[in-house]
Amino acid sequence: MRVGAAGYEFMSQSALICFDQTISSMRIPGFIDRRTIMRGRRLWLHYGVFWLGAIATGLIAVMYARLIDFGYATFLRYAASFWWLPLLLTPAVGAFGVWITRRCFAGAEGSGIPQVIATLHEGGELGPRLLNVRILIGKIAVSFLSILGGFTIGREGPTIHVGAALMFSLRRFYPVRFRNIRGAGLDRKLALAGAAAGLSAAFNAPLAGVVFAIEELTRSFEQRTSGVLITAIIFAGIVSLGLQGNYTYFGTIEVDGHFPDLLAVAVVMLGAVTGVAGGAFCWLLLNTERWMPARFGAWRKRHPVAFGAACGLFIAALGVAAGGHTFGSGYAEARGMLEGNTQLGASYPLLKMASMIGSYLPGAPGGLFAPSLAIGAGIGNALHLVFGHMQLPMLIALGMVGYLAAVTQSPITAFVIVIEMINGHALVLSLMATALISSQVSKLFAPPLYEALAQRYVATQT
Repeated sequence: MRVGAAGYEFMSQSALICFDQTISSMRIPGFIDRRTIMRGRRLWLHYGVFWLGAIATGLIAVMYARLIDFGYATFLRYAASFWWLPLLLTPAVGAFGVWITRRCFAGAEGSGIPQVIATLHEGGELGPRLLNVRILIGKIAVSFLSILGGFTIGREGPTIHVGAALMFSLRRFYPVRFRNIRGAGLDRKLALAGAAAGLSAAFNAPLAGVVFAIEELTRSFEQRTSGVLITAIIFAGIVSLGLQGNYTYFGTIEVDGHFPDLLAVAVVMLGAVTGVAGGAFCWLLLNTERWMPARFGAWRKRHPVAFGAACGLFIAALGVAAGGHTFGSGYAEARGMLEGNTQLGASYPLLKMASMIGSYLPGAPGGLFAPSLAIGAGIGNALHLVFGHMQLPMLIALGMVGYLAAVTQSPITAFVIVIEMINGHALVLSLMATALISSQVSKLFAPPLYEALAQRYVATQT
């Protein structure tokens, strides 16, 4: 039987009334007074729902990660047997992904981080529209379909959106009186905690979840929110650790204690190159009407499903020509380059970026984090031709943090994420400097990507 939001509110109110009547009528031992029980009830409303939501977020994040890995492994298996399959499958997936998103899951498109930012900054009616169970289901289902078709997307941004939507949906289990008192503050806490817990579970990086919530989502740190936020991240992280073990996302890089004399030069050059590349990427996504031919842009608006198919064909042709390396998130390629097991040419970052743009333009759900890390790794690998005397893993790590910082323009978040993903504490200062340089260079090309997209959501939804 389907129960609406009003039904949930009625059930919650009824349950609380029964709870109060039971407490009033029951015999309580002398050492426990009713004030203690009511205090426990208030603590449950303040923290218990958050904790259960964080545990659920961790479970969903792990299951979602396994689903995406299964989908991409299936795509690779069949693409290896039939090289021509992506030329048929990827356009079909692109068309269907756009159609089903626009028809059934409007608001689930893209990485999901702009939707979360828009909800946190504007509140009001945006939360119920952009953070609900329907969006959660659509985000997981359509992104799985996209990765099954070889699209260049990641799962980390969608996991943040899924976590925020899951936690925000728990608001209906609070009594109406409690929600009226807390108002938008409760909704904001739920969405923020869910988003941070989602990132923590997706990367197995709890510190990155805290920093991301401060730097990217809220641009501030509120004392009232800090305790709830950190406990939510801890609970989601514990669930992830319990199911997947204590692992680093890209493994541990091997860097000896000797740093080359030209390390400072390499940091500046990588910061500048990744900043230009990331800034150009942001500009291309935010200014499609300025570089896309007018006739093609008009066709995109009139026939979005056909445009999705055309983008799918472009991604497939690019992937087949590149030997399959541009398909998917790029996690395998980035890890292979870090470990020295994968050799890719200097053209890989450009090809991956083109495939990433083709995957994002149609509007189907998919994230930018993992593909950005793969592009950055490719840039570091290419610059090894210039700095041949330097250790390759060092250059790749610097390229990863530089490009991610340029795309997000959140250097601290990028720095902390990469540090936790590669266990790269030996490169703390170098990674930090590269992230700061690249983010500043990127600002010369475009405003912060997620914030600009969030402002567009606010303009279109209100």
